[in-house]
Amino acid sequence: MSSDHTETEEARASFRVQASIVAKREGERLPASDIRGVVDDYVNGRVPDHQMAAWLATIACRGLDLAELTELTDSYVSGGERLHLDRMDRVVLDKHSTGGVGDKVSLVVAPIVAACGVAVVKMSGRGLGHAGGTIDKLESIPGIRLDLGPDDIYALVERVGMTIVSQSPALAPGDGATYALRDVTGTVESIPLIAASIVSKKVAVGASGLVLDVKTGAGALIPDLSRAGLLAETMLRLARQFGLTCGAVLSDMSQPLGCAVGNALEIKEALSTLRGEQVPGLWKACSVLARLMLQSADPTLSDPEADARVAKAVASGAAYERFLEWASAQGGDRRTLERPELLPGAKHVVPITAVRAGWVRDVAPRAVGMASVHVGAGRLAHRAPLDHGSGVWVTARVGSRVEVGQTLAELHYNGGDHDMAVNLLTSAFDISDEPVEAPPMIHQIFESNVPVD
Repeated sequence: MSSDHTETEEARASFRVQASIVAKREGERLPASDIRGVVDDYVNGRVPDHQMAAWLATIACRGLDLAELTELTDSYVSGGERLHLDRMDRVVLDKHSTGGVGDKVSLVVAPIVAACGVAVVKMSGRGLGHAGGTIDKLESIPGIRLDLGPDDIYALVERVGMTIVSQSPALAPGDGATYALRDVTGTVESIPLIAASIVSKKVAVGASGLVLDVKTGAGALIPDLSRAGLLAETMLRLARQFGLTCGAVLSDMSQPLGCAVGNALEIKEALSTLRGEQVPGLWKACSVLARLMLQSADPTLSDPEADARVAKAVASGAAYERFLEWASAQGGDRRTLERPELLPGAKHVVPITAVRAGWVRDVAPRAVGMASVHVGAGRLAHRAPLDHGSGVWVTARVGSRVEVGQTLAELHYNGGDHDMAVNLLTSAFDISDEPVEAPPMIHQIFESNVPVD
């Protein structure tokens, strides 16, 4: 291609993105061709970062209607690979969480649902900031393979009924190109951009249905309850534009989820939950999401019927065994999972104790999450190595009565800035003289068979 032709293409692309910015800034509706053209131009290098950042920022400020949002989502998927799970001779579901501190729900829910006969394909990512990532957690398991191609995914669904894999950069290339840019331009919390990002990846996966776990509270991407509800409703409407059966839960992230925060610690807690331990907060979230996934596959199931299937899968040991079968099928060392003490651990454990008696009023999730990051459970720099044995074990929850000297949390570490981590953990706990009511784990449920529009 001649340089003159390339320059002409770039000039056209520059004009289109500038015109689109002006139009949206003035409150106009963007034509489908403009949305698709801008995304395609950026993916193919015809639009520079600063112009695309301005376009995204304008969308974040002015918003998109459903038709515009649908077009943006579809343009994210265009040109990339697609899985075709909807063509398999069985219902295959996906689950997505907007993320939080100690969120190991996927590690529990996927094997429960698979043990109930409904296949689950979960594409997961790595940790961002104070929030941990499912892939980082699973890499605590020796030998496990998470970067799988379509043929391996189809085979695992047929063989064990579930798979959890890392997100492929070839899926939803438009989202992949813009995601990093959003991270550095203050547009991460834009509801339409979040919705397009999440749903585009689910469309590319091609599952039969989707259940969304939208977090709200101090540790969530969208802390405000009303805005988190708006995000859930936006994603439900958008998913249904693409024919996805979709339900959602608005769940609490005003404190860490469960006790474990950190990679191997969370694997251990997930295994304990699958063996029947009803970890406060965690089990409630897992049981509700598992029920919704079963009802997404079979809308005739009542709540009691679905709950009974979930409870039986755990009580019988079928869900725990399904986790072991799945992890082994992806190369994980089954012996290590059967003896979780063989998973990575920490040489040092420092207790954080109460300096006064009273009731726990707050366990600040971001402070707990950042404490774990400072000892290596998360990343302070892009692609930094992780210490899979480090993290935090939270023993006191909001509403708990504590006495002077009682352990509130434990810092598990091998290295890193443990002094900073201790300071963060100490500041995370607020103790009141008066009794405190614990927040509900589930704020709202949007059932898959109930329309939101």
